[in-house]
Amino acid sequence: MTEEDGPDRRAFLTKSAAAASITVALLLIVLKAWASVQTSSTAMLGSLADSSLDLIASLATFIGVWIAAQPADENHRFGHGKAESLAAMFQVMLIALSAAGIGFRAMQQLIEGGRTSAAEEGIAVSAIAIVATVALLGWQNYVIRRTRSVAIGADHVHYQSDLLLNLAVIAALALDQYAGWGAADPVFGLLIAGWLLWGAWRAASGAIDHLMDHEWPEEKRMRLVELAAKHPELASLHDLRTRTSGTHDFVQFHVDLPATMTVEHAHDIIERVEADLRSHFPDMELLIHIDPEGHVDEPGNPLAEADEFDKLEKPG
Repeated sequence: MTEEDGPDRRAFLTKSAAAASITVALLLIVLKAWASVQTSSTAMLGSLADSSLDLIASLATFIGVWIAAQPADENHRFGHGKAESLAAMFQVMLIALSAAGIGFRAMQQLIEGGRTSAAEEGIAVSAIAIVATVALLGWQNYVIRRTRSVAIGADHVHYQSDLLLNLAVIAALALDQYAGWGAADPVFGLLIAGWLLWGAWRAASGAIDHLMDHEWPEEKRMRLVELAAKHPELASLHDLRTRTSGTHDFVQFHVDLPATMTVEHAHDIIERVEADLRSHFPDMELLIHIDPEGHVDEPGNPLAEADEFDKLEKPG
């Protein structure tokens, strides 16, 4: 998220991406319902089921990003950012259910047999779905770059799978109708189910990291330390803890200052450090704890960390 993107701009972008996905899902449901009746294709039926769940997931995403955009209040003093992760996990469950249903239908068709029909109509519908999905993915990708939204990210993963899903439907119909391979439709249905499960796993990983307060990536962490090291008043930076909730970052660390320094002087130093760091991380809430020089952490504290400045590369 860039510095010029404030909370209002971010809320607008995430809501617009969620609304766009709802619109695309509604369009595809209508088209694929018609195509499923015309073609009797398991792959097309799986694509319809996936689009139906896309609609439910997109509605959940819209609600999630709307809640996440709400400011902190008395009962949620750290904000509502984790609503996005909850929406993402809801999507993951829907994707997994969709994959299970498609896989079951495909196995049933492999055992019982069956052929598709009206391949031209099914291929045309899938081609329209691909064009609409590509346009949606382009907008989602822009929004994700600007906002780092976990919920939109999960929705993006789901719609990425839709591209392959629609291509698989075209391949299944073409192989069945024009090449005479009757097993193509259920085989591609199974492949679609497997791809959906993989997408669910990827989407879940990011959401779980946020819900479990996973530390920042090391590169981002050390960028913060490098910026703090430019302030010579800081004797050290240790016990650094970082996490992300929605698009808001939360950071806390300890620094050593002379025990003889006045509270006012120490306060001025910390205020200056906080202002500088927030200029580089505008969505960060920062808490700095002051230790007197020479202070030693209590032995056995598993969260105590060494001086972060020691990890920086020394010149020469």
